[in-house]
Amino acid sequence: MAQEKKGNIVDAFVEGARNGFHIGINSIAPNVVFAFAMISVLEITGLLDLIGNLFGPVMLIFGLPGKAVAVLIAAWMSMGGGVGVAASLHASGALNANHVTILLPTIFLLGAQIQYMGRLLGTADVNTKYYPMLFGICILNGLIGMLVMNGLLLFMG
Repeated sequence: MAQEKKGNIVDAFVEGARNGFHIGINSIAPNVVFAFAMISVLEITGLLDLIGNLFGPVMLIFGLPGKAVAVLIAAWMSMGGGVGVAASLHASGALNANHVTILLPTIFLLGAQIQYMGRLLGTADVNTKYYPMLFGICILNGLIGMLVMNGLLLFMG
């Protein structure tokens, strides 16, 4: 029987930090930078205002401005992108701290479904007829999350 190599806690920490840095630099940072660029393009072209006006009435249900839908679309594609869009819209003044608070749980509840459709569902050979149900559950959870967060913020004053 092969003997298992034992390391110390410092080695484990350093290896974990190295892996975390690698993930941050190679996976998360590009999505966040792309999100900032995407919002800039949408603002320059006027499409962000158009999107905001179009989705304004629906987003008002959740206590959000219409432009917040850009965060949800980005989060559906990439969690890092959703965070980046939220940060960009907050920096520009389009979202305030309460808006970001309402959106954050939904960014994670949407779970970057477009990325994971190929990486997980495709790899696991999940029948495509189940995709709408799987996506729908996550979207419904996200909508409920925004309602709950908005309610909590209203309740807390």
